[in-house]
Amino acid sequence: MKKYMISRWSVLLLASLLLPFSVTAQETKVGFVNLPKLLQQAPQANQIRQQLQDEFSPRERQILAEQQTLQGLAERLERDGALMGEQERRTLERDLSQGGRELKRRQDEFLEDFNLRQNEELTNLQRTLIEQVQTYARAGNYDLIVGEPGILYVSEAIDVTDAVLAALEEAFQASNSGQ
Repeated sequence: MKKYMISRWSVLLLASLLLPFSVTAQETKVGFVNLPKLLQQAPQANQIRQQLQDEFSPRERQILAEQQTLQGLAERLERDGALMGEQERRTLERDLSQGGRELKRRQDEFLEDFNLRQNEELTNLQRTLIEQVQTYARAGNYDLIVGEPGILYVSEAIDVTDAVLAALEEAFQASNSGQ
């Protein structure tokens, strides 16, 4: 009989705890946004990719032309190296070595510049997408929008930060008054 009474009280306690959550869940409008998908498929993302392509393709073509020139020199050295004079062969080897270092430097600079510009543009795009999500959430009367990177929008109706802060201040005052 006592076990039955304890389990009955447990069920009532659990039900009373869950009741406010079920009422709140019916009143709260929640949405999800896959931000990586937006970053891939948004028309703004396609425009950024095209702008970066247009901006960096001349340098990329120049690097490819330098690679082909060096490849031609290497083939010439391999093909005619045995027939060349010592001085001519050394000059060609030195030109190949210097050209390779210069090409490597240009490639590194190109990649660094491209990555910096891409990151700038993606940061701006991400900011724009989050602003758009927030505008959509307000217009659609959403209380919470979550996404892969985290929470993208929270309405003031469900933000309990100030209440928790007040409780923390109260607990702090209570603990300090006892000292």
